[in-house]
Amino acid sequence: MSPTATYLVPANDLMAALVGQHDEILRAIEAAFPGTTIVVRGNEVIIDGGDAANVEKLFSELVKLLQSGTALDTVNVVRTIGMIRANEVPSEILTAEVLKSARGRSVRPKTAGQKTYCDAIAANTITFGIGPAGTGKSYLAVALAVQALQAKSVERIILTRPAVEAGERLGFLPGDMLAKVDPYLRPLYDALYDMLTPEGAMKLLERNTIEVAPLAFMRGRTLNGSFIILDEAQNTTAEQMKMFLTRIGFGSKAVVTGDVTQVDLASGKSGLGGIEPILGGVDDIEFVHLTNRDVVRHRIVADIVSAYERHDAANAKTSRRKK
Repeated sequence: MSPTATYLVPANDLMAALVGQHDEILRAIEAAFPGTTIVVRGNEVIIDGGDAANVEKLFSELVKLLQSGTALDTVNVVRTIGMIRANEVPSEILTAEVLKSARGRSVRPKTAGQKTYCDAIAANTITFGIGPAGTGKSYLAVALAVQALQAKSVERIILTRPAVEAGERLGFLPGDMLAKVDPYLRPLYDALYDMLTPEGAMKLLERNTIEVAPLAFMRGRTLNGSFIILDEAQNTTAEQMKMFLTRIGFGSKAVVTGDVTQVDLASGKSGLGGIEPILGGVDDIEFVHLTNRDVVRHRIVADIVSAYERHDAANAKTSRRKK
């Protein structure tokens, strides 16, 4: 006889959101747990099948998310199912608010890896966020920087990136040096505008409360009372990385983000790639590795990251055999 569980939804008004329009959420749960049947009667959810215990836990977590004000859709539900299977607690991860943007939208971690990343930034002076595109490395770092500025924990935010050419020549771009590097810094501006509105961000930029500059402009400076984000750090050399890290002054916090699989340096030698063995044992520095499980863009981005990882692993295996 297959296991059976019954979950009692605490309020009738939650049921409609719990099953979704045209039962789409219910169908998504059944598709994720083949061999499990779910029957809704009033405010009871009757679950039958080998995964009954996990599905019951899932419904309990979904109710907690609804009660916290989190809207449910199939993307959120699929993400929550992955957390349940990994023995994580979705209601603790998805309800941890980092910042309420100027538009009133809550910025929250969407995966366990992102929650670990946010916690590491809060607890350490320097945090390295390493992982593939779409894992929210830069976006969450900017959100935490804005939160620190609003809480007056820091006096200013400094956002920087190495201006490394990725298949294009800076010399062919119009304007002076700042105009040439602006496209490289644009993703950081976009995140700022999302948190503060373009008008609010521009006021802080004009006052130099927020500074966005290429990494080369950091040389010779000591950055006190600042929240500093070095983005796309895989495109720093070892010398540039050391230069940046030794700029950090009193009352400052730094976040270094990058994807070691996307190095655009002509030499291929990244200052981010070899930094963990050097600094891994230093107090107040933490390395957080995000994976394809933490990709929060379109589902196909996670699939692309996974496909490249399999391809690289197969090539590495073939290379070892030839040796």
